[in-house]
Formats: sequence, structure tokens, C-alpha cells
Amino acid sequence: MEQELAGRTAFVSGSTQGIGYAIAAALLREGASVVINGRSEERVETAAASLRAEVPGADVGGIPADFGDAAQVDRLTEALAGTDILVNNVGVFELKEFAEISDAEWARYVDVNLMSGVRSARAALPGMLERGWGRILFVASESGVDVPADMIHYGVTKAATIALGNGLAKLTRGTGVTVNSILGGPTYSHGVAETVAAIATAQGMPVEDLKAAITAGNQTSLLQRFIEPDEIAHLAAYLASPRSSATNGAALRADGGTLTTML
Repeated sequence: MEQELAGRTAFVSGSTQGIGYAIAAALLREGASVVINGRSEERVETAAASLRAEVPGADVGGIPADFGDAAQVDRLTEALAGTDILVNNVGVFELKEFAEISDAEWARYVDVNLMSGVRSARAALPGMLERGWGRILFVASESGVDVPADMIHYGVTKAATIALGNGLAKLTRGTGVTVNSILGGPTYSHGVAETVAAIATAQGMPVEDLKAAITAGNQTSLLQRFIEPDEIAHLAAYLASPRSSATNGAALRADGGTLTTML
């Protein structure tokens, strides 16, 4: 299905690898011009070159910025005023006991996982409303609905992200602008792969065996495997397109059936 994105401009935060990279590639394949983002210029340039090789003729640029640094974010958001499609993907996560999470770590999670979207949307939304068309996507998580006990700081910030998307959608009434969130499930992104590899090494077991054990332990998953980043990106490309015009203020699942509730 053609998503009719030719001539549209997009910005995807945290897009030098994993889900963000997959979303950038999907938008490029649909004809959009895409600006990617990562923490360093080297990582951005490497990812941009990879995308150009993967999608011949792709119009891809890059802005290096660390969303944990307010000054860098301020400089980045100045470039978002004319963006048609804003994908808030950047995020951090880790397994950690609640009692061991410091105030500084809580502040970092709020800054990167939540405030990155606040600051980016604040820069991009007014122009979208003025032009009468735009798309804002938040890559959230099923952990924002069913908060995991071993990642409470992550789940709380993702819950807030879902609420942010729903609230912003109410500002778009009567326009061609939409704001939606994607509730991803356990996805084998670069960050997850690194975490799994580290745990496998610590436990002295093969990575594939640990992946299988993790999948088997997720008893509510209907997919019974890790989700691939491209599977999240397919939904993102649809939500970024004019074809999704009747979907606004929603939290759509790409969680492999991990959540057990009907709504």
C-alpha cells in the first residue's frame, strides 16, 4: 500500500539504530525526506550513509544531539518548525530494583523518555497546526500500560508519554494534524540485543538460548518471539501517512499480544 509521503519532511529522534533507524528507513522508502538523530556526529553520519545505501535516492540528513542535554535539545528543536512528521522515538531503559533508582536517574529518565517528546512537539506542533497538516508519533511501550516491577522508572515515563500524546491530540481538533502513540512490545532492538548479550555472558549461556528462555517466560505473548524493529516501523509509516487521517489521540498496539486487556 502506497503511504503517499512523497514531498513530506520527517524527523526521527534516536534513529541511528534499532526501532528509530527502521522507522527512518520505512519513511524514506515511502518517499519522505528524513532527518535522523543520534548522540554524536559520527553515529549520525554512519547511519545516514547506511540509509542511503539501503534506500537508493534517499533524501536523508542528520542532526546530532543528546536528548539528556537541554542545551543541545534547544538547538535541535529550532530546526523542527517546518517538519511535517515528528517521530519521538528516543528513549533509555534498564532493569533495576526500585529502591536502587536514584533521584538523578529518575530525572534522566523523565528528561530523555518524556521531556524529549514535550520539547520536540512544542517546536513542531504550532507549524503543523498553521499549515493544517502534520503527524506526531510517540514510540511508547506496553510497559506504559502494564508497568514492569523491575523497570518502574521506564514504565512510568512511558505511561506519561502515552498521556502526553492523548492530550496533544486534543489540540488538533478540526485540523489535518494527528497525534498517536505506538505501544511496542518486547522488540529485539540494538539496545535489547546488547542487554541480552550482557546477561547471557554473565550467566555463561548462548544468546539464542537466553532469547528463547525470555520468550518462553513471557506467558501472555501471542507472538512467542521478539518483535523485529521493522514490524514497529510498518505501523509507524502508516500512522505518518495521509491514510491514517481518522486515527487521532490513539495508543495502537504492536506488542505481539503481550497486553491481555481488550482495550
